[in-house]
Amino acid sequence: MPHLQVPIGALQQDPAYPLAFRLRQPRPAAPKACLLLLHGVGGNETNLAELAAAVDPDVLVVLPRGPLQFAPGQFGWFRVAFTPNGPSIVASEAEDSRLALIRFVEQLQASYDIPARRTVIAGFSQGGILSASVGLSAPERVAGFGVLSGRILPELEPYLAPREQLATLSAFIAHGQHDSKLPVAWAHKADQWLTTLGVPHSTRLYPIDHALSPVMATDFLAWAHALTKP
Repeated sequence: MPHLQVPIGALQQDPAYPLAFRLRQPRPAAPKACLLLLHGVGGNETNLAELAAAVDPDVLVVLPRGPLQFAPGQFGWFRVAFTPNGPSIVASEAEDSRLALIRFVEQLQASYDIPARRTVIAGFSQGGILSASVGLSAPERVAGFGVLSGRILPELEPYLAPREQLATLSAFIAHGQHDSKLPVAWAHKADQWLTTLGVPHSTRLYPIDHALSPVMATDFLAWAHALTKP
């Protein structure tokens, strides 16, 4: 990924916001668009700093921290256990994080005067899961969402927005063909579900394990740029 010399700011823990976060401030100061990048379970908001550094410099990049702390420097959006029957989640925590993120997006848009049509949310693994949850339940808040080595929660179904609203979204599904944590079948399920829901989307597979590869990152950045450009 190309690197732009735009620094990631210090952690902000403003009680007015439901989540702690860091910013990659844009140049010029008034951003044309906003991109939220969500980390995976057991990580933190600095994990996607390299990806944030490669975003167009006139885009405000926001790196929120998951609300649950599991260990020093390790955070997440909900607890999950990987069982022989697939992932088992604490659904109430996933729902709390979904609602917190929707409020967070609304506040950012109001603070920086950025419209929903210029706002994109995306993330790696569990961060991608929450990005899909926000986009599919509150499409009026974002132009699109990206799921990088993640999945769409079946538990989200009761919260899906009406089909006519979902048609305004764009989605990017990227997954490793050899993913040992979330098998590639989840990408196929996401592709089928989005097709059924009428959500325009792109699904791309890569010869990698559970990771965010340089090629995947490049493809994602091109998609996000096309979605947020004036």
